[in-house]
Amino acid sequence: MTAVTDEDQGNSTTETGEPKEKEKENEEARSKDGRWDDGLIARRAAAADPRGDSGTGHSRTDGGSTDSADPSGLTAPSAPAGAPPDEDDVRPQVEAYGASGGPLPTRLDALRELVGLSRARLDRDTLAEAGRVLDEAAARQRLSSRHTVVAIAGATGSGKSTLFNALAGTQISDTGLRRPTTSQPIACSWTDGAAGLLDRLAIPGRLRRRPHPGPAAFDEALQGLVLVDLPDHDSAATAHRDQVDRVLALVDAVIWVVDPEKYADAALHERYLRPLAGHAEVTFVVLNQIDRLPGEAADLVLDDLRRLLDEDGMALGEHGEPGATVMSLSALTGDGVPELREMVGRFVQDRTAATRRLSADVDAAAARLRPVYVAEGRPGLGERAREEFTDRLAEAVGAAAAGQAAEREWRRNAGRACGTPWLRLWRWYESRGLPGSLDRMGQALAPPEEEPTARQRVEQAVRIVADDASAGLPAPWAQAVREAAFNGAKGLPEALDDLAAKAAAGGGSAKGSGGSGRFGTASGRGPATGVALGGRPAKPPRPKWWPAAVLAQVSMTLLQVFGGLWLLGQIVGVLEPGLVVPALIMLAGVVGGPLVEWSCAAAIRGPARRYGQDAERRLREAAAGCGRARVLDPVSAELARYREVRERYVAVTEFSTTGQ
Repeated sequence: MTAVTDEDQGNSTTETGEPKEKEKENEEARSKDGRWDDGLIARRAAAADPRGDSGTGHSRTDGGSTDSADPSGLTAPSAPAGAPPDEDDVRPQVEAYGASGGPLPTRLDALRELVGLSRARLDRDTLAEAGRVLDEAAARQRLSSRHTVVAIAGATGSGKSTLFNALAGTQISDTGLRRPTTSQPIACSWTDGAAGLLDRLAIPGRLRRRPHPGPAAFDEALQGLVLVDLPDHDSAATAHRDQVDRVLALVDAVIWVVDPEKYADAALHERYLRPLAGHAEVTFVVLNQIDRLPGEAADLVLDDLRRLLDEDGMALGEHGEPGATVMSLSALTGDGVPELREMVGRFVQDRTAATRRLSADVDAAAARLRPVYVAEGRPGLGERAREEFTDRLAEAVGAAAAGQAAEREWRRNAGRACGTPWLRLWRWYESRGLPGSLDRMGQALAPPEEEPTARQRVEQAVRIVADDASAGLPAPWAQAVREAAFNGAKGLPEALDDLAAKAAAGGGSAKGSGGSGRFGTASGRGPATGVALGGRPAKPPRPKWWPAAVLAQVSMTLLQVFGGLWLLGQIVGVLEPGLVVPALIMLAGVVGGPLVEWSCAAAIRGPARRYGQDAERRLREAAAGCGRARVLDPVSAELARYREVRERYVAVTEFSTTGQ
């Protein structure tokens, strides 16, 4: 093998270990015009020079011997003897990927928006793979679209380096019995302009090659191919395995070389083929060393290999369907190598490998993100859940009890206004709370309400609505919904007391008790509807017919007094005897008073009920508004955010090429 210097690495020896004196001899072989004239490397500019065909035919160069005509750091293949220089080749050396009409740009944009919207809800590790795919896609699209980078990977002794040399038409990668033979990736490029791609793979200039001038080098189908020979993926050296993993994540396609002994190795299938099953369209699986199998054994092994790939979930490109290419060959004897070269040539000329690789990467990233974006069923906050939440808040603030209290207060005021004087006198006595009064006894018998009860009801209502809203959501978004509900619930009991009391105070004259609310906050304000949270009912407004009822009750009272005085005058002898008329007058007053009171009680039954219902409704609305602003709206915002990222995720997976 011809020696190649290692100028860009600053080494004092050549790649094959030759001393630096040999490098000086090579420097002396440089002519005055700067061209190499040692017969080892043929340049395109010297194609007409007879010396361009001399030498050993090995076309290897280091990264320090390039000029402006070869931006890739690779020497161009020499033209056939006597061929004129290609002066009409004015194609650009590098042609970056532009925006295509395919779905990939749309999917990448959707994935980028998805990651941006999810950063505040998902941890960095969850989004790391998607971020890496976006970075690598952007890096690959900035580089040459005329080149397809294909890596050759395999296990120790599988013959991948031999296959690499067979495709290149020259001895580029070392082969032998000593393991591991390949320690670093070696690249072979058929055309110029691949420097950026090889820089991305971190392959140094001393390991960049050109194919041997011959049929392989001038095969039109292979123009644009960048072939990379990788170290053994099962190497005992950890650094070698790390190199394989790093390069496999960056190349456009991969040729897996297996041999009859290790084709079913678990390390290959579980670590590489199964996780990369979605990349079947950019995968070749080659069964090498079939020359070692007698008779039909090669077909049997190849069938078993297809079975294992099918179990790995890798689609097989059979009968014109998209999928992995599976074939058998012998790199040592050359049997099947032309067929592989032809398949790779068609693959390269199609110029869609990079797009298909990136699309498969997006599919893989989306598949990993599926558990954090795809919900079970149709999560959300329906009207029923909202109504139940409002019912629980209304129960917590005692809206029903407040309505009943307002209704009783209406009736009590009507009784005071329309009742007989004797009954009003008794009620006045009761209202003073004197010992032995019914009100005082009722207060003594009524058990005191525990303040934490209402607070616990609010907490229970928040917990239930949070569970309903997060049911079926992926864990991160369910947690976000619960946090939004619980954060909004902080101070909700106090806000319920305060807001309801403010709404009540805006309705007119109020007469509060100045006590504490159900949640321990001061209210002391009467509501327009009749009740403040924790306060006594305010005095309801009187209907227009109440003065007439009061006048009628006064008239009945006057009749009682007049008839009683008339009878008393007859008894004492002041007036002439005649009991019938005064008795009838007094009886009319006695019967008319309760009759007026009963009539008024019947008349106020409906208005009192409506008044109580209105008080309950307004208090319920105040509680619902407070709960909506503090709990339901933040929960709805989180659900809307989830729906937005779910739509972005659907856009990412809509044009999946792997079915993931």
